[in-house]
Amino acid sequence: MRTLSNWGNLARRALLAGALAAPAIGHGDDSNCTGFCANDSTRLTKAQVGRIISQAVGEARARGKQATIAVVDRVGNVLGVYQTRKAQGSKFTIRSSLFYRETPPKPVKIRNGQVVKVKLKAGLEELNVLPSTLAAIAKAITGAYLSSEGNAFSTRTANQIIQQSFNPREIGQPSGPLFGVQFSSLPCGDLVQHGAGPGIGPRASPLGLSADAGGLPLYMNGTVVGAIGVMSDGQYGIDTDIFDFDKGQDELIATAGTFGFAAPSSRRADQITAGGLLLRFSNTSFKDLASNPANAPPFSRINDGRIGSLVDAATGADPSFGFFVAANGLQEGTAFGTPASGIEPAKNLQPNPFPGLDAFVLTDGASNNRYPPIDGAPNARGLALTANEVAQVLRNGLGVANGSRAQIRRPLSTPVRVTLSVVDQEGAILGVARTRDAPVFGIDVSLQKARTAALFSRGDAGGLLRATPAPVKNGQFKTLGHYVSATQNFVLPPYAGSLLDDGTAFSNRAIGNLARPSFPDGILRTPHGPLSKPFAASGDLQGVFRAGASEWTPFNDGIQLDLVINNLAGFLIGATPPGNCAMGLGGGPNGSSIAPNGIQIFPGSVPIYKQGTLVGAIGISGDGVDQDDMVGFLGVQRAGAALGGSIGEAPRALRADNVKVDAGKFNEVNLRYVQCPFAPFIDSTQQTPCGDH
Repeated sequence: MRTLSNWGNLARRALLAGALAAPAIGHGDDSNCTGFCANDSTRLTKAQVGRIISQAVGEARARGKQATIAVVDRVGNVLGVYQTRKAQGSKFTIRSSLFYRETPPKPVKIRNGQVVKVKLKAGLEELNVLPSTLAAIAKAITGAYLSSEGNAFSTRTANQIIQQSFNPREIGQPSGPLFGVQFSSLPCGDLVQHGAGPGIGPRASPLGLSADAGGLPLYMNGTVVGAIGVMSDGQYGIDTDIFDFDKGQDELIATAGTFGFAAPSSRRADQITAGGLLLRFSNTSFKDLASNPANAPPFSRINDGRIGSLVDAATGADPSFGFFVAANGLQEGTAFGTPASGIEPAKNLQPNPFPGLDAFVLTDGASNNRYPPIDGAPNARGLALTANEVAQVLRNGLGVANGSRAQIRRPLSTPVRVTLSVVDQEGAILGVARTRDAPVFGIDVSLQKARTAALFSRGDAGGLLRATPAPVKNGQFKTLGHYVSATQNFVLPPYAGSLLDDGTAFSNRAIGNLARPSFPDGILRTPHGPLSKPFAASGDLQGVFRAGASEWTPFNDGIQLDLVINNLAGFLIGATPPGNCAMGLGGGPNGSSIAPNGIQIFPGSVPIYKQGTLVGAIGISGDGVDQDDMVGFLGVQRAGAALGGSIGEAPRALRADNVKVDAGKFNEVNLRYVQCPFAPFIDSTQQTPCGDH
C-alpha cells in the first residue's frame, strides 16, 4: 500500500517531469555533435567574452542589481571577471555552511605561517570573508566542467544531484548520484593547474564545484567553449526545494550572458534522465529577461569605471595562484582538444600509448603526456604495478567505455565518456586516460576515487586516519580517528573493532554507503553513516527540511570536508600554497599524503591486487555512476586476463560487500561493492556483464 507521502512524491515527480518536458524558450539551436565538433576554431575570442559580459551587465542594470560576472573556457581558464561599480569589493555569505564559527569570529588560526585549525559551527552560517569573484568563478567552472557535446549541465543541475535525497526534499529517496562531487577540483589539490593567464587545464576552482544557481555553459557550433558564472544576491548555497521554479537574479543575469552561446536544446539537462528522473537545467529563459541582450553595448562602453570594470580575482596567496588579473584585460579561450588546452588526442603523441582506442590524455602544452603509464611503488611484500600492467588496465577500461552506452548523454547511442586514473597503494599517479569528449570534472574526480579506494583498502587506513588532524570544535583538538571508531562500532562481527585496520578491500560505492546521512541510504529514522555527520534527530521528518536542524549540510558532509577544510581555508586566505588538500594521510611517497586532492564518496573505483595484496586502484568518472563502476571493474578484470592473471580484482574474501551492518527493522544489510548497469553494451545483448560481481 502506498502512503499519502508516497503518493505526494509521485505527484510531485509527475508535475516536475511535465514542467521540464515542456518546450523551452531561449535555448540554443539543436546539435548533431557527438564529440567530434571541437576544433581549433571553437574557442571564445576576447570580443566574444566582452559581448557575453556586456549582455549579462545589461540584464543586471535592467533589474537594478549589482553583479559579479565571470567567464571561463572549457578547461577552466578565467577569461574575464567583471563587477558593476557598487559590487566591487563585495563578499558573499555561505549558507548551509562550509565553516563553523566561534564568537568572536575566528574561522582560521595560523601558527608560523601554517593553518593549524579551523573553527566550525553547524547550521546557517554567515562567513563574509571571501570575495564574490571566487563564487562567480566557481559557478562558471562548474557549468563548463559538467558539460560536453552530449550534455549541457548547469549549477542548478549540480544542485539537484548532490543533495541528501534525489530529488531533493523527497522523503525516502537515496542521495543524489553525484553526492560529494562539490569537493572536487579544489584549489589546494595537486592535479589542477593554477595561473592568472590562459594555460593548460584542468584549472582549479576556488570553491570546488558549485550548486548555487547562476552558472551556465556556453556553446559554439554544438560544442562547449566555456561558461558564465554570476554572483549578485550575496548568497552562496543550495536550493532545497526544486519544485517551486524560483527565478533567481543570478540565473537571470547569467541567462542574458548566454545569448548567442546558449546550450543546444537536445543536450540540456532537462532532456536527460538519471534514475528515471528528468534533470534540471535552468528555471529561466530569454523570455523572462528584463533586457534585450541583442542590444548590449560594446564591452568598452561598460568597462569605464562608471558602470563597472574588470577586477582582479585572487585568494591572497602568491599571485601565481590567482585566477585573473584585470590589468591584462580580457583573455582568449583555449580550443578544447588542442595542445593549448592540455587535453588532446593520444594519437598526437609519439608513440601513441593507446592505439586504436580514440583515447585522449593530459599534456603539458607541447604534446608531452603528463601522466604516462609508469611503475608503482612496491608494497610491503615487494609487489608493485608495472607500467605495462597500468597500460593494460587503462586500455581495457577504455575499451569497455567505448563499447558501452552512456547514461547521461545524448544521443542515446553515444558511448560512455569518462576519465580513468590509476594510482599505486601510496596514491601516486601511475597513468591517466580519457575517452573522447569526456566531461572535464571527471579528471580530478577519477583521481580522487582511485586514491580513496587505495587509502581505505590499506591495512593501515585506520592508523593513518587516527594520525590526521581534524577541524577543531568547541575548543577540542581531534584527529579523524573518531570516524574510525564510529565505523568499527557501526559494523557487525567479525569486522566490529577491526574494519579499516584489517585490509578489507573498499570500492567507492562501499565507502559511499558509510558516508551518507542515513543508512540504508535514503531511509529516514535510521542512523547516519559513520563517515557522515548526523542529518536530523531520529524520527524528525520535518527537521530534514529545517535550516540548522543538524550538523550535516552539503557543505559539511563529514569526513570528506574534515579531511580538507584546514588546507582549503588556508589557501583561500592566502596562508597555504596549493599541492595538498589533506592535512595528514602520510602514507604516500616519502611520507606525503595519499590523497592530496581529497577523497570522493560516490561510486566509480575498485582496488587492484597482485598475489592477493593491494598494489593500487583505478578510479573512473564521467557518464553515470553505474557505468563508472563497470568500466573500472571490467577494465581490471579484462586486463588481468590479458596478462595471464598477474593482476586482478580484490579476492572475494577481502571485499567490503562481506561487511554487514545491523539496520534494525531492515535486518542485516551488506555494504555494496560495485553495481553494473543492465544490458549496457551498444553492440551486444549481454545483460549482466559483471556477473554476480
